[in-house]
Amino acid sequence: MARRHGWTDDQIEHLEDFEKRDDFSAAEKAALRLAEQMTTDPHNFDDQRWAELRRHFDEGEIIELAASIGLFNYFNRFNDVLKMEPTK
Repeated sequence: MARRHGWTDDQIEHLEDFEKRDDFSAAEKAALRLAEQMTTDPHNFDDQRWAELRRHFDEGEIIELAASIGLFNYFNRFNDVLKMEPTK
């Protein structure tokens, strides 16, 4: 999916370094921060993070992002419990 949206193999392979890279847009970085925090620390998403998201996305887009992230987090938890490995 990322490739279809123009991301390079290098961006995908080094996604964990997105904060340090200049080839991700400010909007992409905001969305990636949302994904990271929803996955690791969802209870501490503060007003500053919401404001950052609203600079780049409207309310509907934020809901779509959060729903997609939540769904993939669910898939990951489900697969982890069943010890399923992703296929290419």
